[in-house]
Amino acid sequence: MPFQKLSHYSIRTTDIEASRKFYTEVLSFTVGPRPPFNFPGLWLYNGSHDLYDNAIVHIIGVDAGGESGVKDYLGHREEQTLQGSTGAFDHIAFSMTGLGAMLKHLKGRKVKFRERKVPNLNLHQVFLDDPNGVVIELNYPAQETAAA
Repeated sequence: MPFQKLSHYSIRTTDIEASRKFYTEVLSFTVGPRPPFNFPGLWLYNGSHDLYDNAIVHIIGVDAGGESGVKDYLGHREEQTLQGSTGAFDHIAFSMTGLGAMLKHLKGRKVKFRERKVPNLNLHQVFLDDPNGVVIELNYPAQETAAA
């Protein structure tokens, strides 16, 4: 039973709007169709909304003290655990192109980021944090560094 690919990742948040704004305005995903779950949330797409498989970020809204729909569907999480990468989970990564444009975009929006180079892999990395403290890694071909 071979894995095909990573389908999506989900983020529980008490601030859906901050997450929507980050993923749409900073990373250029778009809000698209989402099943009618019994809890608030958004599905953020990279590409066509015709394919649910393009909904690669699922935002799950949590109301402090009133999360019955989420709790029934996914199980309970303590509110203090909803900030940042947790436990063994550290970050999520995307393969990208267009390093110069992204750096200009991030600087224009005053988004803090960190850059790294991966030895021997010809890879330039940009790390940033979403509003929930989830670390996002953007990987670019190292040859784009000179153009940036």
